[in-house]
Amino acid sequence: MGTNNSKALHHPDMKKNPVIEVKNVTKSFKSVQAVKGVDFKIFKGQSVALLGPNGAGKTTLMEMIEGIQKPDKGEIFISGKKWKGNESTLHREIGLSLQETHFLERLTVFETLKLFASFYELGQQRVDEIIRIIGLQEKIRSYVVNLSGGQRQRLALGIALLNDPKILLLDEPTTGLDPNARREIWSILMDLKKHSQTSLVLTTHYMEEAEQLCERIIIIDKGRILKQGTLEQLLEEDNGDKIIEFALDESNRSIDGVSVQAGFQIQWDANRDKGVIVLNQIERQLPEFLNFLNQNNLRLRHLECRRKTLDDLFTTMTGRRLHE
Repeated sequence: MGTNNSKALHHPDMKKNPVIEVKNVTKSFKSVQAVKGVDFKIFKGQSVALLGPNGAGKTTLMEMIEGIQKPDKGEIFISGKKWKGNESTLHREIGLSLQETHFLERLTVFETLKLFASFYELGQQRVDEIIRIIGLQEKIRSYVVNLSGGQRQRLALGIALLNDPKILLLDEPTTGLDPNARREIWSILMDLKKHSQTSLVLTTHYMEEAEQLCERIIIIDKGRILKQGTLEQLLEEDNGDKIIEFALDESNRSIDGVSVQAGFQIQWDANRDKGVIVLNQIERQLPEFLNFLNQNNLRLRHLECRRKTLDDLFTTMTGRRLHE
């Protein structure tokens, strides 16, 4: 079942009907249960990330919201309506971008957008507006086959925005893109948030993407919701906990097998040759940690202190990192 351990979000539209409501939804493929009793609501104007590693069930859940897949159990309501019998109405309210979009490669950017605009009976004015929004003015006569990965993804986003959707659904919108291309997509979406009441739902395994674009984050793993809320709500239980990441001198890089008596637990990551400890009273515990290293003849090569992140939270809950 979906978690109930996060506090209610005080969103201005909380007393109104949700634009998306997922109620105890379950979906299986043969022997694999991809989604396991998920519950959540999304309200007008909210930006929500479904955050989790590959295989967490995010895409299956998104495809059920999109109407591509049907739940085995449970119900999904879009603007208060089920998909069955309301397909035409709901298709006009939703903008959709899948993980992979295949275009007709011998069409230009302009021709591609004009083709999709015709499905909504939209004219050239809307096509020109979308080209400006996605920043492809210099590529309007370029064939799709000649676009970079980032430009193709901007084109896919433009198609999703053509019908001025009430709900924008994006499945892993920046996976595989280089950092510059990723930030170009972020810029478009952040500008959209400023100038519209479109509800945005995206799946991602990038912690920074969820933090940058979404006011609410739903952490998913193995088909279940582990935790949901704002970034502050998700991390509030830390009470100011600090993460200490450290590396040891080449002569004694591993801390495996060393007994810890300092009142904190060391997690050693052999793959990255780094250790991690969580300190809730850093003024007292950091000197104790340094003294512990000295007593065990362990020399530091690197030490960094930082606040907890969503990746740390996910690791605490699952024992794995988001990108594993």
